[in-house]
Amino acid sequence: MEIRRLTLNDYQEITKLWPRARLSFKPRGRDSKESIARQMQANPEFFLGAFEYNRLVGTVMMSRDMRKDWINRLAVDPDYRHQGIARALMAESEKILGKYDVRIFCALIDDYNEASKRLFKECDYIEHRDIIYFSKRDSDEV
Repeated sequence: MEIRRLTLNDYQEITKLWPRARLSFKPRGRDSKESIARQMQANPEFFLGAFEYNRLVGTVMMSRDMRKDWINRLAVDPDYRHQGIARALMAESEKILGKYDVRIFCALIDDYNEASKRLFKECDYIEHRDIIYFSKRDSDEV
């Protein structure tokens, strides 16, 4: 397996993988090609893919908010799970984000996603049940 930076040339494969991995996909909003292009241009090192024989089998996107570093869109093709791909993507994400000296790594995980919750716990992340997440969105696509 090879982990490398994703580019806009990988967009079609990324958007095929996310639904297979049961991640939401908002093609007319935050996940549009234009939106992803802007994000990649601003922070190109924050987009990683795991490749097996040049096939995209895993993704992760990172972000920062000045107080916390975020691991987002961690996805692994169901046919390639349980091979350490998600752990490798997380480790590489922490390495990249660690350069910014914030040292608080976070992830938002849907409550139904037991596999992801288990993985993050196994990687020494602490589950916080005392936090309520609020959001305000201009549309269902963002």
